[in-house]
Amino acid sequence: MQGMQTVELEGNPLLLERQVCFALAVANRSVLRIYRRLLAPLGLTHPQYLVMLALWEEAPLTVKDVGALLQLDSATLSPLLKRLEANGLIERRRSDDDERSVEILLTEAGVKLREDALVIPGQVVAALGVDLEVLMELHDVLTRVNAAALASEADLS
Repeated sequence: MQGMQTVELEGNPLLLERQVCFALAVANRSVLRIYRRLLAPLGLTHPQYLVMLALWEEAPLTVKDVGALLQLDSATLSPLLKRLEANGLIERRRSDDDERSVEILLTEAGVKLREDALVIPGQVVAALGVDLEVLMELHDVLTRVNAAALASEADLS
């Protein structure tokens, strides 16, 4: 841990309730339970939903691009893509430009599913019962925390 700064915390720094990791883990599980319930009728898991969100925003994308956007390695992403393809929502094909690259395209069913998914964000906000402004602030803070954690990982390697 050479070169790493330490911040002195008052009181007992090892209390469970003071741990950022604990608060993030509990919030993550709680929010994902809501998403699971809302996504089930669409036939999507939360990780599959994230893939579809990326593709609804910009398709086609390469497998490498989706992995980078979602911060997932290929061992995690590949089964997600296989399942989405088996469900008829995406198609994978070798790039015409680079045979080593695999592009992911939305099928007609994948494009149509977007219409059904449009209600999900509003349903999540309603289920959480938290003001949208607070959720947007939380999103901004979490984005900054994630960027800082990624930068810290890069500094350590």
